[in-house]
Amino acid sequence: MKAVAITPKEKNSAKLVEMDKPKVSDIKDGRGVLVEVLRVGACGTDREINNAEYGVAPAGEDFLVLGHENFGRVVEVGENVWELEPGDFVVATVRRPCGTSIYDLIGQQDFTTDNEYYEHGISRLHGFWAEFYAESADFLIKVPPKIAEVAVLLEPISIIEKGLRQAKDIQKRLDIWKPKNAAVLGTGNVGLLTVLALRLRGFEVHGFGLQLPDGYLNAELCNAIGATYDSTRELSVTDSVKKYGEYDLIFEATGYSPIVFEAMQTLNENGILILSSVTGGDRKTDGVPSDLINQEFVLGNRVMVGTVNANREHFEMGVKDIALAEAMYPGWLSRMMTHKVEGLENFEKVFDILENGGDYGAIKTYFEVAKI
Repeated sequence: MKAVAITPKEKNSAKLVEMDKPKVSDIKDGRGVLVEVLRVGACGTDREINNAEYGVAPAGEDFLVLGHENFGRVVEVGENVWELEPGDFVVATVRRPCGTSIYDLIGQQDFTTDNEYYEHGISRLHGFWAEFYAESADFLIKVPPKIAEVAVLLEPISIIEKGLRQAKDIQKRLDIWKPKNAAVLGTGNVGLLTVLALRLRGFEVHGFGLQLPDGYLNAELCNAIGATYDSTRELSVTDSVKKYGEYDLIFEATGYSPIVFEAMQTLNENGILILSSVTGGDRKTDGVPSDLINQEFVLGNRVMVGTVNANREHFEMGVKDIALAEAMYPGWLSRMMTHKVEGLENFEKVFDILENGGDYGAIKTYFEVAKI
């Protein structure tokens, strides 16, 4: 079968490779499922791995198949698989337990305390930019046919679901927490999905991005579901509280770390700031009013928390939210899926879009590997 792989630590090493097609018997205990890949998403993580910023090959291999956002169809199941059957649509979760951290042992490997982690297409496990994969049924999420067209968005939505679930769990410290006003910093793929998730939960939502709103699809998508959009070129996050009030919840998805300190100054009492960006640079920020921020966080019982990766529960929450979104805002998610690239052999086009997404007006870029 065909796959797209990189050589870790070698910049721009992506290439099309031929691999043996996996088998159900590759998975132990008769729990194997052979999946035909239909669509796979592409994101900044894939670009960064191809840029040699990180990425680890599986043990004994000198290459890593890319891709963690996935959607496929079951082809064959093992003798002890009862949850799935051929023809079912599925999405695979990404991180796997490695067996040493207590969190891995209880199915919360996204909270692992191990320095070495196992993540498809990222670290020590081949990814899904391939024609087939074999996986245990334990890590596959069944997808209803009615949301198949947009199900490749499930993995990024799962990250948001985890962040919002963490916020809910943390705020149990309050006997009553009734958040209403939310800000989403960054309106790319993850940011827009966060705007959607918060609107589904009844929040008043204010999205912030860098681009000016005129003719900007991302701004139009915010407005289409009852959220606002502002460019930070025209309205800073700190100044936005004069227009919208302080925020009960802020979700950061910009990849630009200095904006975090602005966000910290705009939280309401008992508010929570969720960080989802992984910023690997060495940027430093001067002029931060640290005394003021510290005082407001202490006296206002404010919280800041990071979120990364997701487990099965969050993927299942994502399925429900996608289905609800399709009912409440028909066609909205499809409008996000702006750039389809047919065939894994056209991987160079995908990287071009990832590197120059602004020029393309791209929100979500994905491969169509096979027809649904």
